[in-house]
Amino acid sequence: MKEPVPAALGIIAGRGVYPLLLAASARRQGVQHLFALAFKGETDRAMARLVDRVAWINMGQLGAALAALKESGVRDVVMAGQITPTNLFRMRMDRELVALLSRLRERNAETIFGAFGEELRKLGIELKPASLFMEEHMPGPGVLGARAPTAAESADIALGRQAAKLTSGLDIGQTVVVKQGTILAVEAFEGTDETIRRAGGLGGPGCVVVKVAKRGHDMRFDIPVVGEHTLKLLRKIRAAVLAVEARRAILLDRAALVAQADRQGLALVAMETDE
Repeated sequence: MKEPVPAALGIIAGRGVYPLLLAASARRQGVQHLFALAFKGETDRAMARLVDRVAWINMGQLGAALAALKESGVRDVVMAGQITPTNLFRMRMDRELVALLSRLRERNAETIFGAFGEELRKLGIELKPASLFMEEHMPGPGVLGARAPTAAESADIALGRQAAKLTSGLDIGQTVVVKQGTILAVEAFEGTDETIRRAGGLGGPGCVVVKVAKRGHDMRFDIPVVGEHTLKLLRKIRAAVLAVEARRAILLDRAALVAQADRQGLALVAMETDE
């Protein structure tokens, strides 16, 4: 790591294995005290065994979140893991969150989490890049597994990357699925999983899935993440390729994912990035 390892770290933990891997990696790299802000119904309860202290709150309770983080005493925090998209419309918002949202002209991941970062800054807490302590899970450019994409698949990767950069810049989504020069699906609010399922139903076997971070992406939040669940879904639709951006995507348990991709004949590629 280029910056000093903090003695204490707070993890704002969403669902999935990402927060668990982050906690374990931070501990290995010398963080002495770990605090987790966890969400009921989202965060894996195993998180409580990996940190020194955990505070459980309901979705939408910004006031409780800020109070818990302030009381924890941490000065550095990382956001890790996802929130089920539909829960964002079902949650009961407290007055602090309502007030924050009312100040925003546009409501997307960047504006909302950016405003949250400002609220943390007022408390003397810095929101760190989501890649912190996850560097080993962020591959450099190249073919990551045993199979390289064919010439036709490489052309689909290029088309998918171009389209994904355009749509992600509009905060539509990070994932585009292509087959034989045709864009089958573009991720919207439904999330990556539903985008992949939709594309598989339309195009059948041989789809090329491309996942990117938008240009100028704020690396403190919403970094593209790929885990075991994604590869299982790609196997189900018999996808041919998964392409992510080099150094701008997190592969959760990278070695295991590469081995899984090889078993299912999936070409796993980290694309060179211009950022």
